[in-house]
Amino acid sequence: MVAITLPDGSKREFEGPVTVAELAASIGAGLAKAALAGRVNGRLVDLSHVIDADADVSIVTGRDPEGLEIIRHSTAHLMAQAVKELYPDAQVTIGPSIENGFYYDFSYSRPFTPEDLEKIEARMDELAKKDIPVVREEMDRTAAVEFFKGLGEHYKAEIIEAIPEGEVISLYRQGDFVDLCRGPHVPSTGKLKVHKLMKVAGAYWRGDSKNEMLQRIYGTAWATKDEQAAYLHMLEEAEKRDHRRLGRELDLFHIQDEAPGMIFWHAKGWALWQVVEQYMRRVYQDNGYQEVKAPQLLDRSLWERSGHWAKYRDNMFTTESENRYYALKPMNCPGHIQIFNSALRSYRDLPLRIGEFGQCHRNEPSGSLHGMMRVRGFTQDDGHIFCTEDQILKECEDYTRLVQKVYKDFGFTEIAYKVATRPEMRIGEDAVWDKAESALMQSFDALGIKYEVLEGEGAFYGPKIEYHLKDCLGRSWQCGTIQVDFQMPGRLGAEYVAEDNTRKVPVMLHRAILGSLERWIGMLIEEFAGAFPLWLAPVQVAVANITDGQADYVKELAKKLHEADIRVQTDLRGEKINYKIRELSLQKIPYILVVGEKEKQAGTVSVRVRGGKDLGVMTFDDFLALVRREVAERAMTLA
Repeated sequence: MVAITLPDGSKREFEGPVTVAELAASIGAGLAKAALAGRVNGRLVDLSHVIDADADVSIVTGRDPEGLEIIRHSTAHLMAQAVKELYPDAQVTIGPSIENGFYYDFSYSRPFTPEDLEKIEARMDELAKKDIPVVREEMDRTAAVEFFKGLGEHYKAEIIEAIPEGEVISLYRQGDFVDLCRGPHVPSTGKLKVHKLMKVAGAYWRGDSKNEMLQRIYGTAWATKDEQAAYLHMLEEAEKRDHRRLGRELDLFHIQDEAPGMIFWHAKGWALWQVVEQYMRRVYQDNGYQEVKAPQLLDRSLWERSGHWAKYRDNMFTTESENRYYALKPMNCPGHIQIFNSALRSYRDLPLRIGEFGQCHRNEPSGSLHGMMRVRGFTQDDGHIFCTEDQILKECEDYTRLVQKVYKDFGFTEIAYKVATRPEMRIGEDAVWDKAESALMQSFDALGIKYEVLEGEGAFYGPKIEYHLKDCLGRSWQCGTIQVDFQMPGRLGAEYVAEDNTRKVPVMLHRAILGSLERWIGMLIEEFAGAFPLWLAPVQVAVANITDGQADYVKELAKKLHEADIRVQTDLRGEKINYKIRELSLQKIPYILVVGEKEKQAGTVSVRVRGGKDLGVMTFDDFLALVRREVAERAMTLA
């Protein structure tokens, strides 16, 4: 007898071995039809997997995250099969599932065109309709290498040759197409009817620029048509909100080849930057931080002692002067420790919180650069808290509360909390890592916050909390962090005088709320589609005259607004007022004041709100009170 325990605790017994598919069928026809794979004692397996001993089993469908990943990985194979049928000389390499889809890299003699993608997608549809069984096979390693070499698939053979001796080599066959894969996969191609190919990009074999440039075809795949339609709609909305396009249209910033990964800030964009920075500066002041400024160029020896030179050298920009080697700082922490070390510290000084809007440089690969979201030169709202072990928990709790408030002020209320634990490459003893990881988790427990553990994703010197925001399109952005570091302070000689007059090494909490200000502002541009709430808007009010007779009145109003710390723009062009309103509206300015002769004589303004709403005529003082109130409240909507 084989006894199977289901997720709800119920049991089913079979007289002998049973496949996962047979188990699903015994539960119900609906489940059998929806089933894609199984999880047996925690391990994902194909529906054809035979259960020959007592086990805990669950059936995986397209509603499960694992099921969706299986659909996407299987669709990558479907695409590869279509490519091989249409272009037999193409060689297949690797094709994993990724967030929201999949890709497959191909070696082919010419670039794939949009017309090729249409043909490939049509062939995928045909193969899905045929409902071809997908069958797992196992093969000896040497035989598998010879098999793929015989097919002319030299990349696959190279992958297999790199697999350690003794490991099972599993292949998946669907019709005449055979691919190397661990699996599991859907039982047949009929489960793969919802997909769309998106684009072609270049990718080096094994990610090494010394190797051949391959062609990477990206696609998306879903369990239902409605899910895919919603995703494609989100992509359309994201394109409309693309910060690079809006940056040009709204005259905020630009990027050019002479400074890859660097931002040229225009006046309006820099005004937005200043609003964000001054807001964060007030956050520093209100929460016990001392703002500091450390050098950007530091001697190599400091980076060696901190551990960055060994772990992070390839990402650092370096230079030489008078036989000394320097590096542009990729992060602010070693400089902040030097500030801590500049005076004798006592336990009474702790926790000592210092913050900096520190400009950093990282030598990111050119192919990874993406507008303001991935740059080489950026500024962090970086802070470090030097404290005792006993103070870690409270500092982490207080910091999480602060993060929540800041994000709410910017309009973000959905936050996912994650704890990233020790990576394989790290410094420090396991006992110290145990203590650091425990402190982070306890801080969430104390606040009643649910969190996810990211095994092995911490920094090399300590674990960290990640704060992930969800934007209006449902996209997740990892922004804030706090990291517990028992290592770097000691490596750089930091110490304080303890209560018993002994010298002790402080714990260092690395923290950033927004992260990169460039990336944060890019997020804000996309979140609000350039239509910022009043307190953030680069230009808050525009004043336009109907005829030249009101030019002086416009200047007078602008002067009063400027003196009230309202960011104002005037439009005194000799154009018709409707044209001016349309042009100013395209700039997404929150309020447009229109003044004609009546308004001039009465000392009033005609107020139009972004989006077309007309508030009518009001006194200037009433309008100023309205604007001041919205700015003070950091209102997310206009009147």
